[in-house]
Amino acid sequence: MRLTVDDRDFLLGGQPIRLLSGAIHYFRVWPTYWHDRLLKLKALGLNTVETYVPWNLHEPRPGEFDFEGILDLVGFLRTAQELDLMAIVRPGPYICSEWDFGGLPAWLLADRSMRLRCAHPAYLAAVDRFFDALIPLLAPLQSTQGGPLIALQVENEYGSYGNDKVYLQHIEDGLRARGIDSFLLTSDGASDWMLEGGTLPHLHKTANFGSDAAGQFAKLREWQPAGPLMCCEFWNGWFDHFGEPHHARDPEDAARAMDDILSAGASLNVYMLHGGTNFGYTGGANHTEAYQPTISSYDYDAALDEAGDPTPKYWAFRRVMAKHTTLPDIDVCPRAPKGAYGRAELTETAPLLPQIDRLSTPTQSAAPLCMEELGQNFGFVLYRATVTGPREEAEVHLQEVHDRAQVFLDGEYRGVIWRNGGEEPVNLTIGPGEHHLDILVEGMGRVNYGPLLADRKGITEGIRLGQQFIYGWTHYPLPLDDLSPLTWEPRTDQTGPAFYRGSFSVDKPLDTYVALPGFTKGLVYVNGFNLGRHWAIGPQRTWYVPGPLLRTGRNEVVVLELHEPGESVEFRDTADLG
Repeated sequence: MRLTVDDRDFLLGGQPIRLLSGAIHYFRVWPTYWHDRLLKLKALGLNTVETYVPWNLHEPRPGEFDFEGILDLVGFLRTAQELDLMAIVRPGPYICSEWDFGGLPAWLLADRSMRLRCAHPAYLAAVDRFFDALIPLLAPLQSTQGGPLIALQVENEYGSYGNDKVYLQHIEDGLRARGIDSFLLTSDGASDWMLEGGTLPHLHKTANFGSDAAGQFAKLREWQPAGPLMCCEFWNGWFDHFGEPHHARDPEDAARAMDDILSAGASLNVYMLHGGTNFGYTGGANHTEAYQPTISSYDYDAALDEAGDPTPKYWAFRRVMAKHTTLPDIDVCPRAPKGAYGRAELTETAPLLPQIDRLSTPTQSAAPLCMEELGQNFGFVLYRATVTGPREEAEVHLQEVHDRAQVFLDGEYRGVIWRNGGEEPVNLTIGPGEHHLDILVEGMGRVNYGPLLADRKGITEGIRLGQQFIYGWTHYPLPLDDLSPLTWEPRTDQTGPAFYRGSFSVDKPLDTYVALPGFTKGLVYVNGFNLGRHWAIGPQRTWYVPGPLLRTGRNEVVVLELHEPGESVEFRDTADLG
């Protein structure tokens, strides 16, 4: 069956249908839990699941593709089909989604001449290669071939970025040429400039908003006088940045906004129904007045929380849905059991800088290279140079630092340089002879929305002492995705970056949350898996640990601490997102 439209309705196989969708991103949810989350979506009265596709994870290096494990998009869609759910896929290539670089792969930025999200030949060639790998996986899953996939989106909120119709036509043509005969749509904010730039005349247009359905749909009608109305992203919650308050929206207020959409006879996609987690380094950033990195949790104050448990918002939505559709007879567990495994003492240490050669193969360059030029997607870069003295006191200048640097002279910590400023200047006085200057730069998430997408990480221009540029740099890429080369020693607190390791016992593996009292900033791993970034400025205070990561008996926890460490971590049965 094919999804089409008439002057008023979506039609599936010629019969009117309302698309009642919820957003669940397979790449933010442990695969073991896909069935559970989709079943809860269905129990809410929804008939469709929507997901983005993260190009940067599926093609981590040019021409190398990964569609396994948490990236098994086909498996996710087949699970939806088993539950008689339809699916909308938004393959981008740009997805925004508070995801690193809006889902674009970091290696695009290794080319200093690259132009993004337009008909730039090198960019289009990369998109085409990705579509060559992705679209043949999706084509057999279309509803026209008996699968769950009823619609795909062309680009994503493009009007808020650009107006290149040649580019949009290239994306549409690329989908069609690779076997997509399903319905295509676009989604943008309901404003003139976004709707003018973000779509093509013949494509079905939808609007994204969180309230004022009447006003938003009125603007959409100015651009699309006929056809079914749809809110493609009903923002029922919001995401969090480091150092800012945790967002929460009153459930009843969100439910009223949902009811307004449905009472207008419109279709909707609840964004997010279940947010999940920005595991590892995958959280993105915004940049308006300043750079704002996104936290590891993508709970989003959604109807299903980060662990997939129904929230008061879920039950408020269910009451609204019951007014507009027949709810299926599905029991929903109010809250799945969680593990409170207690304290884990961190009894071993592995200092980072003394073991740098175990973790990285160095690259030499006269001038500092950014992370992408080093062939690295995520993590840290250590920049090392020899400086000679004597030199009078001079300030260390990093042009441009993306995002946070720690400066060391002869192994001694001298201060932090942060992209947004606000720190004390780092001034160095160099004595006679040779001295070692180390600058450890952490990439905190590439900008995912707006005009500053080309957010290269590391030192993107140059390094100066006072007015003088320093040349002759050794670069140590540090993705820190494999800690096995580390040599551990009994716990000694370090004055610089170090890993701290401990263990905890599990009698029955369940979802749990790890808290890091006393720690300042870094990463946290459980059984070798990078859960995400931690930072004492909050708002996040616990990190979600999916039960399938754990094993019966002994489990390992490692914390990378860049500054002052705590003594232990604690595994709790409740989340604290601030």
